Amino acid sequence: MGNFNATSGKNNSAKAIKKNEAESRIWDSLKQAIALTSGFQRWQLERNVNNNQQQNIPLDRQVSLYLRETLETLAY
Repeated sequence: MGNFNATSGKNNSAKAIKKNEAESRIWDSLKQAIALTSGFQRWQLERNVNNNQQQNIPLDRQVSLYLRETLETLAY
């Protein structure tokens, strides 16, 4: 059937790893940029008033929640 060999399999794996690393770096940069915005900081303050446990949620999760809630609001 196809022309698959061990070398091309290793190359594909290496490419996938590099792609994941690049995507991770992009997400980290984007996450940090979002965390510095006034909208995100206001969102954090509003949530901290209602839930002091917000400080225990990792930044990654907070940004994800913020983006989801923002997009849901815009969808209406």
